[in-house]
Amino acid sequence: MSFRFIQPCCPVTAKSVPAGDDWLHELKLDGYRLQIAKHGSTVRLYSRRGHDWSKRLIALSDALRGIPAHSAVLDAELCFPGPDGAPDFFRLLKAAFTNQGGELAVYAFDLLDLNGQDLKPLPLIERRQRLERLLNRTKVTCLHLIEGFDNGQKLFEAAERHRLEGVVSKRRDATYRSGECGDWVKVKTSAWRETNRERWRLFGVR
Repeated sequence: MSFRFIQPCCPVTAKSVPAGDDWLHELKLDGYRLQIAKHGSTVRLYSRRGHDWSKRLIALSDALRGIPAHSAVLDAELCFPGPDGAPDFFRLLKAAFTNQGGELAVYAFDLLDLNGQDLKPLPLIERRQRLERLLNRTKVTCLHLIEGFDNGQKLFEAAERHRLEGVVSKRRDATYRSGECGDWVKVKTSAWRETNRERWRLFGVR
């Protein structure tokens, strides 16, 4: 395994959550997309565009060395949990690159490589099963598995009530493909859009 960055799979935007048994649904968290690449005792952290954030997030990189595998590549979201547990993007902006990462949390949702085996050709549901088994063995307290749900509409309604960003729906049998892909669909809540507009206004951006 090398530390070559893998261009992430990006969901397309939709107006409604897809229905049917072919889809698995996850909360869309308000944070930074993060690719974790571990090889031996070294961990590299990449942004969505492939920028190496390892030195900016030294404390987090050190913590993720505890992933229980010789090598692995995880697709995840970096978040800052607020007082109510919901991701707080504006606190993340302040904390992420000051190396004050004690409260940062990483929510993994895909496993692209494990101990040198390329898992991208496998169906999503199998990759998630392997990811869950991996994370069940980890003692890294900041690393979590994003839960998958069968009923996307109910999940979206809950996200709306709690003013969370939205829902990402993924085809259960989909392989992992880099770039924009219709096998992944995102729908954002109106409550989050309104909250975010107000926060950006208070943050000094109009």
